[in-house]
Amino acid sequence: MNTTSRQSGQGPAHTVGPAQTQSRNSHKRHTLALTLTFLGTLVVLGTYVAVLLTQPANLGTDLGHTTLWVILGYLAGGILLAAGTLPLIPRSIIALIPVAIAANIVIGHVIGNVTPIPLYLDSIGTVMIGVLAGPAAGAFTGIISNLIWGVTLSPSVIAFSSGAAFIGAAAGWAARLGAFRTPWFAVLTGAIAGIPAGALGAPVAAYVFGGGLGAGTGGVVAILQAAGLEMLNATLAQSLFSDIIDKALIFALAYVVVRTLPRRILDRYPFTDHSLSRRSRAPVGVG
Repeated sequence: MNTTSRQSGQGPAHTVGPAQTQSRNSHKRHTLALTLTFLGTLVVLGTYVAVLLTQPANLGTDLGHTTLWVILGYLAGGILLAAGTLPLIPRSIIALIPVAIAANIVIGHVIGNVTPIPLYLDSIGTVMIGVLAGPAAGAFTGIISNLIWGVTLSPSVIAFSSGAAFIGAAAGWAARLGAFRTPWFAVLTGAIAGIPAGALGAPVAAYVFGGGLGAGTGGVVAILQAAGLEMLNATLAQSLFSDIIDKALIFALAYVVVRTLPRRILDRYPFTDHSLSRRSRAPVGVG
């Protein structure tokens, strides 16, 4: 079949085959997904900056007007991230997100409010989603987790949604770099991710809530203040200390989980190829 034709004296016009049309449509969908993810990131960062600039005194004390606009800001960012993420991740990961959110809330609430441990452990589910499905899915899980946690148990958690989103994205970025192929690389990247995570949370904790919120973290801030540090410096020191250890532990746990999951489970999530060694990725021969 001839692929060119003459039209009204014009030059040859090439017909577009089904493969080319499909490729163009796929490129458009990918571009749209990245655009929505970028916009969602901007909305999340904008909400975070607004919290810092306004320093609302009653944020987190109840679910009133101030807390509502923060919820709406992070929710809008989460929706945009979700819209950008869904075309890029396997549908099977959606069923795991509620489980990840539940793990974040239950473990984080117990560690933060019941025990004196100056850690959080509230992003275990978020990191796992990031490792299984990529940065955008991890960021979305972190935001939605904090919103649900804030509405149901502790409104103050909502103000830290930007940090939760960052950790989910960082887990996906680290996985893409192969950080979860070895335990020490996972621990190192977790510790590194804890530095900006602590820096993101410290100003909110200091300016909005007057220091650490958890039983253990609040005690560390009080000790540092008694030693002569100002509120922001004490909160920043506590946040960096806690987040570096916290994220190193969580990334190490994610490494263990990836290594223990059966191959048939990992095959459902193509993104996990980044976290598997070449030997693990190689198909197993039969016979």
